[in-house]
Amino acid sequence: MSPADLAKLVFLSAIWGGSFIFLRVAVPEVGPLLTAMLRTSLAGVALMLFATATGVTMNWRANLKPFAVVGLFAGVLPFTCFSFAALHLPAAYSAVLNATAPLFGAVFSALWLAERLTARKIAGLLLGVAGVAILVGAGTLAATPATLISIAACLLAAASYAVSSIIVKKTGMPGGIHPIAMATGSLVLGGLMMLPTAPFALPKAMPSLLALGCITGLSLLSSGLAQALFIPLIVKVGPTRAMCVSFLIPLFSMLWGAFFLHEAVRAGTLVGGAVVLLAMALVLPAAHSAPAKAIAGE
Repeated sequence: MSPADLAKLVFLSAIWGGSFIFLRVAVPEVGPLLTAMLRTSLAGVALMLFATATGVTMNWRANLKPFAVVGLFAGVLPFTCFSFAALHLPAAYSAVLNATAPLFGAVFSALWLAERLTARKIAGLLLGVAGVAILVGAGTLAATPATLISIAACLLAAASYAVSSIIVKKTGMPGGIHPIAMATGSLVLGGLMMLPTAPFALPKAMPSLLALGCITGLSLLSSGLAQALFIPLIVKVGPTRAMCVSFLIPLFSMLWGAFFLHEAVRAGTLVGGAVVLLAMALVLPAAHSAPAKAIAGE
């Protein structure tokens, strides 16, 4: 992985870490469904304007099915699940559960892209999850029904991200769908899928400017800009390596929480951060050990 690609992963970690803070502020006022719908729709509009301005060819008729499938698995399902979880879980807990995405991705890549699931890669992925668990002190929440359902929702969201990354890799091969077209089309169709929920999603009172600002940040930064960067990265470096971004997200989530919400940063942050970096050192080179054809999904 080139230094530029690694820098993109760190930048994505930073803006996605902020998304869990945005959710914790916005969802109690806006509601889970409306938050997910606005996040998807506004991001789709922003990327549509960008695609039009840069001359990206969408080929809507030919690409409608992959746009819709990726929109479901990379937008509608995870955005709704994480929005619901924000009502019951601290931001860092959602982030640590999101870090299971590379585990799902490694298994799905082995099944559908013929990538080798080496012992080193498995060890690195498990170590990464252990590191993010250390970061947030996983296991300290009471096991209430709402908590358990929220945990299940986060795991479903992580698995959905992994499924979408496989589809993106398969459809983004040379001569396939342009990555920006995929990011744009999936978010546009994802927003359209959620429109029927609008009558059931309206909040009882007008949300505050702060909550609306968080929705804007979720839409333009954590969804629009992030997808425009992440989808090309999946096509270039493969799903497993690209999804290693989720190992760093909890670290940034805690940092942003401390800075903006004045949440305390525990001593485990430093230990967990070191474990996460070690995990990335194991997983990233491990992906290079797979044959070129396997990584290319051929």
